[in-house]
Amino acid sequence: MSHDPELGILARRRIEAEIIKPIYEILKRDFGAGRAQAVIGEAVGQAAVAAGREFAAQEPDGTSVESFVALQRLWEKDDALQVEVLVSDHERYHYDVTRCRYAEMYQQMGLGEIGHLLSCNRDSEFIVGYAPQVKLERSSTIMSGKPRCDFRYALKHDDGEPA
Repeated sequence: MSHDPELGILARRRIEAEIIKPIYEILKRDFGAGRAQAVIGEAVGQAAVAAGREFAAQEPDGTSVESFVALQRLWEKDDALQVEVLVSDHERYHYDVTRCRYAEMYQQMGLGEIGHLLSCNRDSEFIVGYAPQVKLERSSTIMSGKPRCDFRYALKHDDGEPA
C-alpha cells in the first residue's frame, strides 16, 4: 500500500468507503448485518496494522511517541479534525477531538452504522503495527454519539501498562 504524502487520511477514507459501501451492502444482504460488520471490521483492522507497519518502516530512527505525533498532520489534513492537545511529551500524547469530519462524512454517505469500523477501530490497530510499545486508551468517540473523542496514547511500561 502506497501512501501519497499529499493525500490526507480523510480523502483516503472517502475513497475506501466508496469501495466498501457496495461490498458491505452485499455482505449485509447475504449474511446479515452482524456478519457483514464482523468481516468489514476484521479486514479494516488487518489493513490498519499493515499500514502502521508500513509507516513504521519509513521511520529512519524507529518509532516513538514523538514520531507518531508528527504523523498526526495526515489525519488532521483538510480540516478533518478539531483537536485539543492536553499532553504531548516523549511518553504521552493525550488529546481530545471536538469535531470529526470522518464521522460527518460517513453519516452523509449512509455508512454511519459502520463508521466506527472504517475509522475509529483503526486507531488501536494502527498503533499496534506502528509502535507496539505505545498503547491507546479511549472511552468515547463522536462516531458513537459522544461530544468528543478522548485519545490517550502512552508508552507502555515493562508491565504493559501505559505511562
